[in-house]
Amino acid sequence: MNRLNLMLTNRHKTTAALAAVLALSACAASSTATTTSDLTPSSTASGNAPAAASLSVAERDLTSDEKKLIINALSSSLTNPGSAKYHWTKFPTVPETDQPAYCATVDGNSPHAAYNGRQAYIVDTKVTGGHITAAVLGLIAGGKDAAIVKGMCEKHGLDPSKAT
Repeated sequence: MNRLNLMLTNRHKTTAALAAVLALSACAASSTATTTSDLTPSSTASGNAPAAASLSVAERDLTSDEKKLIINALSSSLTNPGSAKYHWTKFPTVPETDQPAYCATVDGNSPHAAYNGRQAYIVDTKVTGGHITAAVLGLIAGGKDAAIVKGMCEKHGLDPSKAT
């Protein structure tokens, strides 16, 4: 091989090696946390603890508009949503994601008689500008099945029994 071809071959090998190193370092530097859905907790670098449970987060009361969005999300699961008594939990002042879960309780009648009375719920919210702008019901249950909702809430570092 002549000298020019040998120099070009070495230059290509060096460029390919440099590109591989940069690609691998970018992969190693990327975060392992992903959010698939707010009702599915994201993984963290430490493994399985939700971020909300490991950090102290400032909290606030929901605004009346935010409460209306959540009431609307729950209304199809209650036989008379207008007569229900809603109990609210605090919401993070600065949520970690734009789709945080929210858990609380409601006293009301359910289409399923066994659930009448205090019911725990979890909703998936959309946050824009620090405020809830949309809410979709994840699960609502009363009676002995309220423990299922509470377990889902605990995976997000939330506790519907703290509702006042």
